[in-house]
Amino acid sequence: MMHDVFYQSCSVKALRDEPLTRDEAAAVLSAPDDHLLKLLDAAFAVRRRYFGRKVRLQMLQNAKSGACQEDCHYCSQSSISTAPIERYGLLPREAMMAGAKQAAASKAQRYCIVISGRGPLDREIDEISEAVRAIKRDIPIQICCSLGLLNGEQARRLKAAGVDRINHNLNTSERYHPSICTTHAYQDRLATIRHARDANLEICCGGILGMGEQDEDVLDLAYALLDVRPHSIPLNTLHPVQGTPLEGCDDLSPQRCLKILCLFRFLHPKTEIRVAGGREHNLRWLQPLSLYPADSVFVNGYLTTPGQPAPDVWKMIEDLGFEVEVQDDQPAGAGREA
Repeated sequence: MMHDVFYQSCSVKALRDEPLTRDEAAAVLSAPDDHLLKLLDAAFAVRRRYFGRKVRLQMLQNAKSGACQEDCHYCSQSSISTAPIERYGLLPREAMMAGAKQAAASKAQRYCIVISGRGPLDREIDEISEAVRAIKRDIPIQICCSLGLLNGEQARRLKAAGVDRINHNLNTSERYHPSICTTHAYQDRLATIRHARDANLEICCGGILGMGEQDEDVLDLAYALLDVRPHSIPLNTLHPVQGTPLEGCDDLSPQRCLKILCLFRFLHPKTEIRVAGGREHNLRWLQPLSLYPADSVFVNGYLTTPGQPAPDVWKMIEDLGFEVEVQDDQPAGAGREA
């Protein structure tokens, strides 16, 4: 009974915009597995208040693959990866437009253009901007870009082209960051987020769980995002790829993933939370339960790993008694306070 009272108190605090204490947040992560449904119910009370039973879909486009200079240990496209992936330069405008049309047909509200590399070249900013302008003329969809490290001028050019949102994840805690990447610093990531915000771009910022971090690192990430105030938090769970330094790091359980999602919902009650990369690999048959704390998912796969086709996602949402949010008359991000 004491556990029931605690979970409900987490929900009440979230609905009052009162952040959990660190001890309370740690208790959510360490909740017994046989209390999981009660924890999910408490998180769903928060999700229902701000997002109802609607689910927003998003689709990724791997617009440039491989040949990255960075050594991110989780990534199959990094300079130290030997994973057998496709490698190609920036896709032409027509291919990016075709991806946007597929995203719209998949009922995605947002199309995310992603490129490998430390950061975009000036000509890549030009070509992506041209593609975004063309997409915005023809297709009613929001555009997110994930292009690596950005400076202020690049962020302003993307905003002028019609980009709605920039994705740049913190990935993990500041303490643990050197364990997963040595070619750029945690502060470099914060700088890119500042440049995007200064350009009046929306911010999509989350992390990757299951990379060998401790509970303290998960808590650090969750609380750091309170300062970032993103419009959207994508929570990836590591899908280990052979040929990367983290290929043997595969110890997440579905229950652990769900507890993490509940924690982030309590701490970020009004923010869009997306079940992102690794969903199928780590949540397995418990995937539908992720939508009790989260309100957004990806369709049609990720950058170099496969994912659920859109029709299967629609059916999962329907079977759960939820509904795909197909259109939104409000401007991008409106009503989704961070």
